[in-house]
Amino acid sequence: MVAISTWVRYLYHKLEYSAYLSYKSYKGGLISDGQVGDAMWRHLFQGRLTYLHWLKGEEMASAAGGLAGTLLVRKIPHADPTHVFVGDVLVLKDPEKSSNYLVRRLAAIEGYEMVSTNPTDEPFVLESGKCWVLADNKDLKPKEAPDSRSFGPVFMNDVVGRAIYCLRTAVDHGPVQNSYYSMQKDAPVLEVELDVDEMARNHKA
Repeated sequence: MVAISTWVRYLYHKLEYSAYLSYKSYKGGLISDGQVGDAMWRHLFQGRLTYLHWLKGEEMASAAGGLAGTLLVRKIPHADPTHVFVGDVLVLKDPEKSSNYLVRRLAAIEGYEMVSTNPTDEPFVLESGKCWVLADNKDLKPKEAPDSRSFGPVFMNDVVGRAIYCLRTAVDHGPVQNSYYSMQKDAPVLEVELDVDEMARNHKA
């Protein structure tokens, strides 16, 4: 049974998400002034903060077992340094093919100085609104697991979600290891919206 304090934190996250979506629709001219409140309540009561994403391949495999299978992803309508943190496993649009999505770990955000292991490369600072993402599997070359080593910094606006739970098989599943801050933020969402049976039903393995 979900505690009242957890519901309060969950509803706060839902309210924040609903407000952002409604404001985005308003700024985009999709709804009028009088429709903002209705849109906000609709998102609040009908929408979910998570969705399922199928991840295949070895790009996110690591010594800790890695990620593969069905992911529960928390939606992030506006990725910035207050909503995503270094160490998070993110779902983002593929910079090389916008119709595809990649799952990569956030390694650095705007303002970080990037220093290459190649002494001939000049250090640089990540620009505002950009980040650096990496595959977890260090055994794969950049061509085998495309990440910022091959396509460079990516726009934070291309981040659509954070993986918070992984189901590899019906008996092998658990929370995704993200940054401490994100795991604290995602705890109420995970407790309210996690449905392992639903994930297992939608599992493609």
